[in-house]
Amino acid sequence: MSAAWIVVLVVGAVTVLFKAAGPVFLGRRELPRRVLDLVDVLAPAMLAALVVTQAVGGDEAIVVDERLAGVAVAAAALVLRAPLVVVMAVAAVTAALLRLL
Repeated sequence: MSAAWIVVLVVGAVTVLFKAAGPVFLGRRELPRRVLDLVDVLAPAMLAALVVTQAVGGDEAIVVDERLAGVAVAAAALVLRAPLVVVMAVAAVTAALLRLL
């Protein structure tokens, strides 16, 4: 088994443990309102951080290439209220076509 698969399996197992930890530790208690507000904004913030690091991240440098154009086209498609599948397809096609050039 390669190191990549080991990482995938470990991350998957830790994710399942984290998701199970909430109900186990909290039981029937409700979270305070401030914590719920934080949880509401945590997922979009993490997704935005992931998109940025994948779009312009390089080896210890910021890289501006076809990926950034794909993200820009995806943002435009989102503004035009395109379905998510269309947004992803348009971004992928844009980046692929620019790589071909």
